[in-house]
Amino acid sequence: MKRGIANDGQRQCHEIRKCDIRAGYAKGHANTVKMKCMKASAAACDVTVIGAGVIGLAVADAVSRHCGNVVLLERHHSFGRETSSRHSGVIHAGIYYPAGLLKARLCREGNRLLYERCSARGIPHRRVGKFIVAVTDDEGDALTAIGAQARENGVSDLVWLSPRQIRMHEPAIRAKAALFAPSTGIIDAHGLMRSLYLDAESRGMICVYRSTVTGIAYTGRDYDVEVNDGEYRFRTRAIVNCAGLHADRLAAMAGIDIDREGYRLHYCKGNYFTAFPSPRLTHLVYPVPQKYNEGLGIHATLDLGDRVRFGPDTQYIEQLDYDVDASRLEAFYRSIATYLPGIRREQLAVDMCGIRPKLQGPDEEYRDFVIKEESSLGLPGLINLIGIESPGLTSCIPIGRHVATLVKRYL
Repeated sequence: MKRGIANDGQRQCHEIRKCDIRAGYAKGHANTVKMKCMKASAAACDVTVIGAGVIGLAVADAVSRHCGNVVLLERHHSFGRETSSRHSGVIHAGIYYPAGLLKARLCREGNRLLYERCSARGIPHRRVGKFIVAVTDDEGDALTAIGAQARENGVSDLVWLSPRQIRMHEPAIRAKAALFAPSTGIIDAHGLMRSLYLDAESRGMICVYRSTVTGIAYTGRDYDVEVNDGEYRFRTRAIVNCAGLHADRLAAMAGIDIDREGYRLHYCKGNYFTAFPSPRLTHLVYPVPQKYNEGLGIHATLDLGDRVRFGPDTQYIEQLDYDVDASRLEAFYRSIATYLPGIRREQLAVDMCGIRPKLQGPDEEYRDFVIKEESSLGLPGLINLIGIESPGLTSCIPIGRHVATLVKRYL
């Protein structure tokens, strides 16, 4: 196999000139791979991962450790172009999630593994810690419940702070009580994704950009995958659906009734604002979460350059739209001012927005991640990852390892 590297600021996918992939061949063009099956009777690859966000990259990294024939499909021109690059960049501690859920277990495990990977690979990060603040008596009661939930989840390092202690650490913050979570941090998400990509690539993973999956058909033995409305197609023994905001559509494409299975996603937009000049904060500051943990409130986070960003809010939408809703500035200001009274309305400015792929609709009960191999639906070797929102970034490494276990069991 001859490979050339297409370099446009980062190492991207292989430009493959000639390549036998079992029964097929791949013909390279700039920054992409075109695979066309020569024989319908044989699989072109063992495992196809759809979606090169942080979850797809972590899955590709984990699966490629055990399988030498992995293809990663991504519809954009590079990795991490949607949800994975539009978030707060926080390494969560695993505090809020109901015990027994995948979110609780994977987040707690992922917190440790993410810090280990960052230290080992030189990925920029900081363990800055987080204040969860209560500004009313009712919120104080909710904070007590959050502390109990954290202990049940195995988070044992939380510290209660009085108003005086809060002011000592964060003079700009006003609250009646706070829980301090020292294991919360911030991370260069792109650096993490690049690390996962390069590790998977070093084991032979082939990344295929500008490739939108437009058809999935189970043949009784493997899967026929159509890309870009028939521009090319190939066979694969297993599929891992890491398509994020489009994961329910991919599941439906494979023949699953997504309403019956509870897989239909709800787009939940989160707007972010920043402040000029930036408030002087040294820790992340979070209010008490919303009902059903629908969101974690308008929190204040730091980036690795110490810039403060506020958000996200919770705005359910019907269509993908990445324009920040500037009309929400007033609501942001009122929310922020409850715990940061020195903030001025004129300091706030539009920053960015992200969209979360939620299984939980407005005012609905809390939903866990879906990570499921679909043999029970007559689709052996199809593994769906649906509703992977926060704490997906923190949980990405154990999610990848869990999926690798499912893939090994099937293959």
